[in-house]
Amino acid sequence: MSGPGQVVRQVLFTNKAFWRNPASAFFTFAFPLMFLVIFTTLFGEDEIPVVGGVTVSVSTFYVAAISAFSVISACYTNIAISVSFQRDAGILKRIRGTPLPSWAFLLGRVVHSTIIAVILVAICALFGAAFYDAELPTRTLPAFLVTLLVGAASFSALGLAITAVIPNADASPAIVNASILPILFLSDIFIPFDNPPAWVDFVGKVFPVRHFSDAMQAAYFSPTGSGFSGVDLLVMAVWGLLGLVLAARYFSWEPRK
Repeated sequence: MSGPGQVVRQVLFTNKAFWRNPASAFFTFAFPLMFLVIFTTLFGEDEIPVVGGVTVSVSTFYVAAISAFSVISACYTNIAISVSFQRDAGILKRIRGTPLPSWAFLLGRVVHSTIIAVILVAICALFGAAFYDAELPTRTLPAFLVTLLVGAASFSALGLAITAVIPNADASPAIVNASILPILFLSDIFIPFDNPPAWVDFVGKVFPVRHFSDAMQAAYFSPTGSGFSGVDLLVMAVWGLLGLVLAARYFSWEPRK
């Protein structure tokens, strides 16, 4: 079988395994909506400025913000934790001994996570349009899709890279959440910033989460132009390339001793 065919088979297998755990699948899709409802309820309907100088309601802002969070959750958190558990269970070691190329297995995982991320973003967008009058980004749809795919690829690579510092499966939820949750709070995801403190703004701009959030806002709310945020996309791509290099160098197929 050709390389692309093996990737497709791996995607189908991962998808079947995903849906065979209905409880996990249900909360995977319900979790972002829970955050969307909670944050819009807590922070009300005030008008706030977003990227590009556009003013939108808080509820509309959170449609784009939680969409970005959905991609990060599917492509960073879930990949890092699930791969760590598979490594500790010896599954990765057994797969390494099969004729299936390593790159086909990992790419299949990344593609499946990207598909889940796209579904999550679609659910958030449709939910926002139905209940919060958030207009769908139809005019800037190409920019929105490119931003989504660049973000998914970058955070997938970073998710594989972070497994190098996870000693065992039990430690994976703590390490992965500790590495991403503080950055989410400092990156215009959970809390909309108008004039953040200088150190918060600096820290946020160092990491890719803030750039992903800004790029999603630009693609979602841009009243004019194409909706592409070139600098933010470039920073995300650089982080993704760094994650890919680290994963290629330090990714382990065998359980840590």
